[in-house]
Order: sequence, then structure tokens, then C-alpha cells
Amino acid sequence: MKTIRIPPRPSLLADVQQELSARDPDPRKLAKIIAHDVSLAASLMKLTNSSFFGLRLKASSVEHAVDLLGLNQCSLLLTGIIARQTISQGGASMARFWDFSTKRAQAMAYLARQMRACPTDLAHTFGLFCDIGVPLLMEKFPDYSKSMEKASRDFINSITDLEDLRFNANHAAVGSLLARTWGLPNEVSLAILLQHDYRSLQDRATEDSVRTLIALSLLAEYAIHKYHGEDVFAEWEKGGDIACHFLGLSQHEVEDRFEELHEMFNSTN
Repeated sequence: MKTIRIPPRPSLLADVQQELSARDPDPRKLAKIIAHDVSLAASLMKLTNSSFFGLRLKASSVEHAVDLLGLNQCSLLLTGIIARQTISQGGASMARFWDFSTKRAQAMAYLARQMRACPTDLAHTFGLFCDIGVPLLMEKFPDYSKSMEKASRDFINSITDLEDLRFNANHAAVGSLLARTWGLPNEVSLAILLQHDYRSLQDRATEDSVRTLIALSLLAEYAIHKYHGEDVFAEWEKGGDIACHFLGLSQHEVEDRFEELHEMFNSTN
């Protein structure tokens, strides 16, 4: 773990978080911070005006985008954009990584809102960051991707256990460390750490918010796999029943959620 490079919190993210943590955050000051970075401003405008949010009005400026989104929604989008800018090496493989992460974040936010399971901004942030340790381990170990692909087809053993055996590190622990370093909510960093330990869903000593994030993530990921025509998903076989029980979902209700998510993916492509 000590030899793995954890990117320091970007100064731009620190500036954003400092303004948002103020006693009385000023949307105008936040807009000025964003406007100083042309790439960040352009990305925020594009997302604000995307079909995912379906806003009646279209943002005409960064300041207008902040007003339309609100501070909390704006904060989670900015965190995701900055993360993508900071950890974007790797060509096509990283493009696929961020595509999947974005779909998972959108799906989790949708599920959290529809099921009133947890705050949507918390769900979105976790969905975006829960696998953030993967590209860091790809950078460290040349054969990590092949090992991860093999581990993802294991229907018995935990992915993180297999990673620990091979690399003496795993993406959940690395991702949790990055989340803490970047000042993300404690629930997010702990849920990242426990994401493949489905026993935690039955552990009442673990906060409900953490267990909810883990369960929603598993539901969202299976929906994405099914959307791409992959009906067999090893992680679902290991933890799906536990996640559904925790969320209080019947099999029929799960299928309904999948249909809703697939409609959302179609509308946002």
C-alpha cells in the first residue's frame, strides 16, 4: 500500500470544498472558482444541459448553472469532473472505466431518489468513486487488468481477497484511502472499503447509510451488466440476495427497477 501512488487532493477541489464548507456558501464565489478553469467550466455546462437532468431551462453561464443545480448537486458534479481530469491516463480502458462509473453514479442517484433510500448526492458520489482504486492499481501493476478480469468471474471468492493474495493490496482499500485524502464523506470512504464484503449488509454495527450504498451499488452494477446483454454477474450471485433483502425488494420489484434504469440509460445516451 505504501508504494502505491495516491494522487493528492487537487487544489481546485480543495478550493471548491472550502467554499462549500463555509458557514454561508456564496454561489457567486463558487462560480468564479469554476470559471477560472476553462475545462471544468465547459464540462459543468455540458452536464447541466444534458438530458440526464432534464432541466426546463438551459444554463447560459457557469453562474447560471450553479443556480440551476444548487450547491449540493453542483458539488458532486464538480468532484466527479475533477476526478476524471486527475485520473484519466490509460486510453480506451480508462474511457470504459469512466463510462461505467458514470452510469453507476447516475443509476445509484436514480435508485436513491425513487426508493428514498439515502441522499442522492451521497449515492452519486459513491457510484462515481467506488472503483477509483482500480486505475491506481493498473498504474502500479502491469498485469492488474488481466488479474482483475479473471477475479471478476469468480463466483465464490471475494475480489478483494484475490487481489490481496496477488498484489498484497486491493482496489477497495486504495480507493477508500483516496476518498479520505480527497475529503469525501466518511460514509463514502467506508462503503468503498466494504463494498465487496457483503456480510456487512447483515451487520447492524455498520451504519445503515454505508450498507445502503453497498446494496444500491450492487443493484446498479447488475442493471448495467444486463443493459449490455450480460445476464450473468458473479458479484450479484455472491451478494444479490443479501442486497435485495436489505433493501426490501422482491424479485419482481428488482426487475421493475432494472427496466426503469434501462430506460434512463437509453434516454441519456
